[in-house]
Amino acid sequence: MSIWSKIKEALSALSSGEGLASVFERLTQPPEKTVAFTIAVIALGAKMAKADGQVTRDEVLAFRQVFQIPRSEEHHAARVFDLARKDVSGYEVYASRIARMFGAGSETLNDLLEGLFHIALADGFYHPNENAFLQQVSEIFGISDVQFRALRARHVPDQVPDPYTVLGVSQEMPLEDIKKVWRGLVRECHPDRMIARGVPEEAIKMAQNRLIRINNAYDEILGSRG
Repeated sequence: MSIWSKIKEALSALSSGEGLASVFERLTQPPEKTVAFTIAVIALGAKMAKADGQVTRDEVLAFRQVFQIPRSEEHHAARVFDLARKDVSGYEVYASRIARMFGAGSETLNDLLEGLFHIALADGFYHPNENAFLQQVSEIFGISDVQFRALRARHVPDQVPDPYTVLGVSQEMPLEDIKKVWRGLVRECHPDRMIARGVPEEAIKMAQNRLIRINNAYDEILGSRG
């Protein structure tokens, strides 16, 4: 039975008045290929899209770009998405379960947060409620405040992004140490490394834009230090 068939089966078991989170909490299979993980990812995407008060077509399209869904299964994913939007349970339920599945600070959680940033910016505006949502999710995921601000700087087009924030380093850090951080970020954005983590094709394309910002930030720091 495919994962989408299992999702259909799980949703058909919903009793009258029961929410999506109730089904989600009953699922306890291993993480990477579980119904629970897929439902949680869709639910977080739906609640992220709703954080600014409305779900736009651009945000739904952004979700489909980052979290690849077979065309033949889109109707199942759409039902989960719709149920999650209406579900009274908070996003914390889903974020906490995913964090327990993979462990704090894992690359998978970082990839997921990157995807949520993409959804947040799909309508061309980064709403304060979306920022609060993402910041709280990052804390649940065990991602440090420095890492979160670095992710935000790479995604949210500020007027003049601080190069140190983009790289997630301090101005007091020696240049050699900054260089090591920069090299590590470049490696993380390499397509082969992302493919090995199972990152969707659209997310790999987004990494190219992040890489440009990362390299520009490093060049700016090099220039400022002579």
